[in-house]
Formats: sequence, C-alpha cells, structure tokens
Amino acid sequence: MGRIWAWARILGGAGILAFLLWRLGTGAFVDGLRVISLPALSLAFAIGVATTVFSAWRWCLVARGLGLRLSFGTAIADYYKALFLNAALPGGVLGDVDRAVQHGRDEGDVARSVRAVVLERTAGQLVFLAIAVSVLLTVPSPVLTVLRTHGFVVVVVLAAVALAAVILLLAFRKLRQGGSRVAAGVRTGLAEIRTGLLARRNWPGVTLASVVVVAGHLATFVVAARSAGSAASLTRLVPLMLLALLAMSLPLNVGGWGPREAVTAWAFGAAGLSATQGLTTAVVYGLFAFVAALPGAAVLIGRGLARLRTAAAVRVAAPISPVPYGLPAAPAVLVEPALVPAGRELVRAGA
Repeated sequence: MGRIWAWARILGGAGILAFLLWRLGTGAFVDGLRVISLPALSLAFAIGVATTVFSAWRWCLVARGLGLRLSFGTAIADYYKALFLNAALPGGVLGDVDRAVQHGRDEGDVARSVRAVVLERTAGQLVFLAIAVSVLLTVPSPVLTVLRTHGFVVVVVLAAVALAAVILLLAFRKLRQGGSRVAAGVRTGLAEIRTGLLARRNWPGVTLASVVVVAGHLATFVVAARSAGSAASLTRLVPLMLLALLAMSLPLNVGGWGPREAVTAWAFGAAGLSATQGLTTAVVYGLFAFVAALPGAAVLIGRGLARLRTAAAVRVAAPISPVPYGLPAAPAVLVEPALVPAGRELVRAGA
C-alpha cells in the first residue's frame, strides 16, 4: 500500500506538470531558466542560508527538549543534506526521513528522533498556517473573492472542520484516560509536545525560527517574481505566494514540483496578472530552492568520502590474514542460543 501511495504522489505531480505544459506551453518553463540573473541567484542563495540556519536551530530546540543531543553545526549540515534529498528525489520528504533516522541511530533512539523531526516540521507548518490564514482573510486576493462568492460553501466547510476537531479532541481525551497501547502512545506524544514545543524555554525560539523561515520563503518568492518581470506591489503578491507555499505542502509532487506551479499560475491569473508569468515565477522559485539546497550535496559527498577513507584506513591497519596452508583452522566459537536474539536486537537498534 505504501508503494502504491508513493507512486500515486509521483504520478500526480507529473500529471499536474504535463497539464500545465499542455495548457500554457513550454515557454514559461524555458523563461524560468532564461530570466535568472547572477545577482538574483546570489540573493536567493543568501536567503536560503538564513532559512536553513533558523530551521536547524528550531530542530535543535525540539530535539533537546525531548532529551536528545544535537549540536548546532551537525543540525545545519544534516538539514542541508535533507533539503537536497527532498529537492532531488521524488516525494519531497525522503530527506527528512533520512535526517531523522540517522540522528536516531547516532543517539540510539530512532523512534524519539523521528518524533522530534515530526514535531519540528509540524511547528513550522502551524506557524505558517497561522500567518497564511491571517493574511488571506484580510488582504485582497483571489481567496477573498472566492469567500465572497461562495460564502455559504465556505461556512459549511469551516463548520465541518470545527466538528472534526471537536471529535478528535474528545477521542484524544478518552485515549488519555485509557490503558491500551494506543492510549500510552497518545500520552507519550502529548508529553513530548509539552516538553519539545510548549516548554517555556522552547516555544519562543521555535516560533521565532518558524516566522523567519516563512519570511525567507516569501522573500525568495518576491525575488523570483521580480526576476520573472512582475512589477506588482508586495500587498498584491504576498497572498498569491502564500497560496503557492500552501500548495507545496500537498502530497502530490515530484521533488516539490507540481501543485506549486499550478496554484501559482491560477492565482496570478485570478488576480488579474498573467498566468504564464505566475508559472514562470514558480519555476524560478523552484530553481532558486534547488540551488539553495546544493550545499547538501557537498555534505553528502563529503561524508561519503569520509566513510570510504575510514574503511580504507581500517583495512590497512587490520588486514585480514589467511590461514597458513597445512595449519588447522581456528576452533569454532560456541554461542549460547539465548544470546542470539539479544544480538539481533542490538543490530536492529543500530548499536
């Protein structure tokens, strides 16, 4: 089932891109390469450095709140590697999975490390959603036009969301009072939310880092829009860019490409701007994001070479000597059967 869903996500993103090519042609994609200048690329790269540093800081705060060790330098390197893998591989989340599992193996607790990454990303998404909803409901945009035109439908949707939230809260409350494994998991999760996100020493930094990251993404989109030739004011562009960032969270993409381009083209067209220019802006933003993640490739290559050097040094320091001809082989070591399962557990735990 997981493999089917993974292929559905990739094919969905590819289908969206194919539809855009059919409707708007290849010109917008080609223009995305043509309009990029070195100053704009350098500025976008610098913004990417800032957002990556603050994202890594947020991860450090959450991980340490859960009792895990994570140095700031290691977090920056791992975050860059994750960004590169997210941009280079289909799905857009494999990099986060890699940094969670690798950090968990280093700390001897993969499950807690995975939860730390989930909490860190969730915190960023919640702050982003709060900013996006506040702007989209107050600043003139295609969203406000839809709300005014289809207000009844929106009210029904919001009521359904509120009802679902109440049901979930009641279910969580009941689970917290239960004694099952699921109830224990819920209690553990809530306790880690309190210590990792809501603790007094954590939540100001997590919130600040998330706000800076959102501002960095918006600034990169502004640079992309200016590179694509848009002269629209910031108050007109920001809601459109927030819609594009919301689309990036949809699980139908190829390395982040797909929904972002479709929503940006629609939003620019609905706002009275050119849909083709919106698509070009999204393409430029995607190229900016990929270039900003390239230091992750250097981290990946550097660590791979370091592992090869370590393996070569081990082979030189402790070569394998064959048994001389004519001498009896070493006697087999007898292992108690009870120790075998324990050894397997250590291997699975990454010890």
